[in-house]
Amino acid sequence: MSGFKDVVGHKNIIKYIQNAVTADAVSHAYILNGERGSGKKLLANLFAMSMQCQDRDEDGDACGKCQSCKQAMSGNQPDIIRVTHEKPNTISVDDIRVQVNDDIVIRPYSSKYKVYIIADADLMTVQAQNALLKTIEEPPSYAVIMLLTENAEALLPTIRSRCVMMKLRNIKDQLVKKYLMEQLEVPDYKADVCVAFAQGNMGKAIMLAHSEYFNEIKEEAVHLLRNIDEMTVPELTEAVKRCMTYKLEINDYLDIIAIWYRDVLIYKATKSVDRVVFSDQMKYIKERARKSSYEGIENILDALEKAKARLKANVNFELVMELLLLTVKEN
Repeated sequence: MSGFKDVVGHKNIIKYIQNAVTADAVSHAYILNGERGSGKKLLANLFAMSMQCQDRDEDGDACGKCQSCKQAMSGNQPDIIRVTHEKPNTISVDDIRVQVNDDIVIRPYSSKYKVYIIADADLMTVQAQNALLKTIEEPPSYAVIMLLTENAEALLPTIRSRCVMMKLRNIKDQLVKKYLMEQLEVPDYKADVCVAFAQGNMGKAIMLAHSEYFNEIKEEAVHLLRNIDEMTVPELTEAVKRCMTYKLEINDYLDIIAIWYRDVLIYKATKSVDRVVFSDQMKYIKERARKSSYEGIENILDALEKAKARLKANVNFELVMELLLLTVKEN
């Protein structure tokens, strides 16, 4: 695990964390809000490691060498607790009661703080959130709870109001490209493609750089988008079946479609090609911009977000994709 100095972007959040740690002004609860791959877990882990470090730098960065840091880096620091859940899309009230509420009354084993990191906190049921709320309202002095979310609005207002909110912003493209080329040794042309699709999300850029299937997924999506007007319902169904082969990376497939239609929207509104990601598909982008109305494009972008939410909620995959592709075809 790197230190804060090695993190790309998020400088304001890192400065805030360093000041809180060095001034001994750590709050009892935080929300780290950002899209998948934005760096929430990395920052939460570094924050926890810094809090527990036995020999911190003057700027608040963990030393990386003391016993606590070594334990944190191996995932075995006894006072950094990562809350888990058995059900893939739900954090239940029992998960919170057993792993947080019942445990938090026990004093730290070897550190000043006892830190609870709840990833995917927006998956907590209302009952789970209410159980956590009681702890956040009257926490022990040594307790720090970090809620990692893609959608902080899914949390109860009473929880949001009692936490310090940290919103992770997109990272500048040139910083993402520099990291891919210098740290991962990704060639220039491939780095450009990854950066264009990552849209400022470092985690996504890294994932795309390592993905064996990204080009296949992109080509499949582009073929569909170029030909969907002429495709029959059986052909659309066949396209859905091909999507099934990418089920584990379906969000990337949907993101590619979303980026295509954002390109269409940008070109329709500005007639400029400067900000278009699919610059090699301008003939088709222009054609779609001419055919689709603003309302139609917005309908498609809304349908993509609904499809993601439904897939996350385990709605039938083929049904979700058929509804989505019909909406795309109609608009």
